[in-house]
Amino acid sequence: MWHLTSYWTSLAILLVLCLFLWPPGSHASVSYKPNIVLILADDLGIGDVGCYGNDTIRTPNIDHLAKEGVKLTQHIAAAPLCTPSRAAFLTGRYPIRSGMDATNDYRVIQWAGASGGLPPNETTFAKILQQQGYITGLIGKWHQGVNCESRNDYCHHPLNHGFDYFYGMPFSLMNDCQITQPPEKDRVLRTKLWLYSQTIGLAVLTLAIARLTGLVSVTWKIITCFAWFGFLFFASWFSSYGFVRYWDCIMMRNHEITEQPMVVERTTSLILREAVSFIERNKHGPFLLFVSFLHVHTPLITTELFLGKSRYGLYGDNVEEMDWMVGRILDAIDKKGLKNTTLTYFSSDHGGFLEAQGGKAQLGGWNGIYKGGKGMGGWEGGIRVPGIFRWPGVLPADTVIDEPTSLMDIYPTVAYLAGGIVPQDRVIDGRNLMPLLQGSIQHSEHEFLFHYCGMYLHAVRWHQKDSGALWKVHYVTPIFQPEGAGACYGRGICPCFGEGVTHHDPPLLFDLSRDPSEAKPLLPATEPLFDTVISRIERAVQEHRQTLTPVPQQLSLYNIMWKPWLQPCCGTFPFCWCDKEGDSAHPAL
Repeated sequence: MWHLTSYWTSLAILLVLCLFLWPPGSHASVSYKPNIVLILADDLGIGDVGCYGNDTIRTPNIDHLAKEGVKLTQHIAAAPLCTPSRAAFLTGRYPIRSGMDATNDYRVIQWAGASGGLPPNETTFAKILQQQGYITGLIGKWHQGVNCESRNDYCHHPLNHGFDYFYGMPFSLMNDCQITQPPEKDRVLRTKLWLYSQTIGLAVLTLAIARLTGLVSVTWKIITCFAWFGFLFFASWFSSYGFVRYWDCIMMRNHEITEQPMVVERTTSLILREAVSFIERNKHGPFLLFVSFLHVHTPLITTELFLGKSRYGLYGDNVEEMDWMVGRILDAIDKKGLKNTTLTYFSSDHGGFLEAQGGKAQLGGWNGIYKGGKGMGGWEGGIRVPGIFRWPGVLPADTVIDEPTSLMDIYPTVAYLAGGIVPQDRVIDGRNLMPLLQGSIQHSEHEFLFHYCGMYLHAVRWHQKDSGALWKVHYVTPIFQPEGAGACYGRGICPCFGEGVTHHDPPLLFDLSRDPSEAKPLLPATEPLFDTVISRIERAVQEHRQTLTPVPQQLSLYNIMWKPWLQPCCGTFPFCWCDKEGDSAHPAL
């Protein structure tokens, strides 16, 4: 009896010691490969979500996700626009390293029939997980290019970058995709080209009338040549800009085009159906599902179920519909009993689009207390985004982490969970987030983060861990139009260089730990550490630049031009039209 009592007493003491000695926030290591679901919104502002402070737009499903997991309050996109930010997300590298940022004003892939895109020699997280036995799928927006040299080489296509299955839009949603909306692509240039064409046409007509009435003695040969010139000029630009809806607004399943042009009214149902179906087909796992929403990019395609239901107009309707889609995906995970074996992540590719307006209506997002928005590489509003992780039993619930993290961190994090190894022959800028998410370390591994606008370095943050300060310097800032407006309404989007920006010498300095809104720059006269901080950050910039190597520029003017021989086409070019979905969408989804 004594031995039995002694045994239970010793066991109780051991359990108590374990409880006291086990590090706070520690979790047992995972011995299996989890399913991974990555959900990325398009143009969603950090201030558009309830759990990040919005009290007018309802996002119960995203809020519940945060309640069950970890919410990051300082989650940073590597670029303030779609193409470069997504390239960094997929590769864990600043887009300047892969040539996926620009020195010109065209800072994203401009056409589905362009030759630029994510280089085939870049290794995405999908490719690493594919090599580790994962079934990998991408549903939704790609915007990383399609072809390089011929219509069917698919060198930039998702299936060439590690995804086993792709259903979605190889390009990006825009106003041109909806017949009722005014043109968006190169609107100013198209207006000028129309004017030039009309001017030439009017001149030819005037000459012809004058020749017929004997007012001028110009030969018909000259008039005919002038008319041919006008026709060729018109055809040269209208063959691309006149058919944007057919060239860019397409849906694909793997290499097959299913809709050209896409029927935007059913796209939401189709994307949701495909995401749920992928989960159901691969429930025995492990699988990687990257759901890349078209929401909440303009023209804010919203189904009747949500039109007029929010308190924030069409944009609010679109956000609430996206939240509902998140809920349906989470339901699919739960119904298949996968909740506890699935890491779920939610974020946005960059900040909300402040300049998106229709009359007096705001059609873009809200970035909360943070200055700036989409297109602005330095100001927080352009790059600070939601970041939520959920993995019951592995990650703590209802936890907030206020440490600098990046969308690039997803790359090494999922590679680690899959048992893969990140490439050793190149610089990986992301960091594995699991120790931070599980609480085994208290500080982010990022000491410096570099904020580019195109290929121009606009700002840098320094996380001074020993003091708790979060310094940020701005070398270049956009000039708002009108002055003090908080965005570049006069231009449509803020530029990265030229007359539309201000260069600061000395740079602007903020301490985000005291001034997260970047409202009042610190001055050398009042901040005793001003020179020390500036000097340390400049040294970090020099060290960072030494790691950059020349690469082909994927967003050069040549690479972003429309090339007819690269245009994805479901028929015989230029007769590109098909609808293979018919009425297959399920509105009930």
